[in-house]
Amino acid sequence: MVSAGAGTTDVATAEAVGAAFRQLVGSDPAGVWAAPGRVNLIGEHTDYNDGFVLPFALEQQVVVAAAPRTDGTWRVRSLNRRQTESFGPDDLVPGRVEGWAAYVAGVVWALVEAGHTVEGADLVLGSDVPSGAGLSSSAALECAVLTTLVDLSGLEVAPLDRARLARRCENEYVGAPTGLLDQAASTLCEADNALFLDCRSADTRQVPLDLADAGLELLVLDTKTPHSHVTGEYGDRRRSCEEAAAVLGVPALRDVPVDELDAALERLPDDEMRRRVRHVVTEDARVLEAVAVADAGRPADLAPLLDASHVSMRDDFEITVPTVDLAVETARKAGAHGARMTGGGFGGCIIALVPAGRSDEVGEAVAAAFAEAGHGAPAWFVGRPSAGARRLS
Repeated sequence: MVSAGAGTTDVATAEAVGAAFRQLVGSDPAGVWAAPGRVNLIGEHTDYNDGFVLPFALEQQVVVAAAPRTDGTWRVRSLNRRQTESFGPDDLVPGRVEGWAAYVAGVVWALVEAGHTVEGADLVLGSDVPSGAGLSSSAALECAVLTTLVDLSGLEVAPLDRARLARRCENEYVGAPTGLLDQAASTLCEADNALFLDCRSADTRQVPLDLADAGLELLVLDTKTPHSHVTGEYGDRRRSCEEAAAVLGVPALRDVPVDELDAALERLPDDEMRRRVRHVVTEDARVLEAVAVADAGRPADLAPLLDASHVSMRDDFEITVPTVDLAVETARKAGAHGARMTGGGFGGCIIALVPAGRSDEVGEAVAAAFAEAGHGAPAWFVGRPSAGARRLS
């Protein structure tokens, strides 16, 4: 297997991060914490439309070893980037800290803005969550750091509030207009389950996802086409949805019933807006159907929903790219029951529901198609529903 995460590096293991901490600081860490990346089974661009999503946490994670400092500052070492950054209270202003360290400073800022007293700390972090692949490496970083600092500072912050604070870091400090999906998955998911999240009420429910019993597994394939939420295209889609909701006189597109979609589309001023709305409304319906089939113990019936979701993202929301479309088409031809892009779009990963034990076969077929088309080699792994943010030691 060509893995996009586990197996490519040891920097995300508790032992490796703890050893690096001892080398940097000269003493043992007070503890080691972790938060996972996530894959979104279905429900793209529905979160900021007050809709529904169904992600699950991955085995791939960000691991943080940390201990308090007495000078009120924060020093952070990234093993992946081999860089160390420091910042103090005067830097807790959006835009002051840039790059990867902004996600760490933003977590401190969000906690302080919420009225919490955050102790200074030394932090060493490593990750095996693929970066730029649509698997929420940034949310994993935010949630791992937040879990660490909450524990170090002795704070009482409920799990859902932790997710909201991490999202505030990404929205207001880093400047990426994402919804709650990523941080909720990284914080709230449980092993062997997907997380059904109502993005309006923030109600959640664990949904059993036992693919193995059905003779299935979920291939996660990184096309190696980087994407970023801090780009204009993501924000453009969000603004278009908000404008459409205003035209339709509803609080959000979640409030457009799927059986009244055609009538709603006729009220919109142009075809582009109609396509954007059609994706969101039908995607919400697909999430609800996916929950129903999972609850009924019929995970094979997820396949046509994955296929329909990809077509909708490609044709109506226009967020796929040629490498992603080629990967999806090839996966289906190679034996996948269903496949789609996952994540915010414009690159990143696909997921494919495949017969158990055949992920490598499908991945190799995509790799061959990429080579023939002149694209770089993809990487892949089997996605297994795992636990959310937690203390490891």
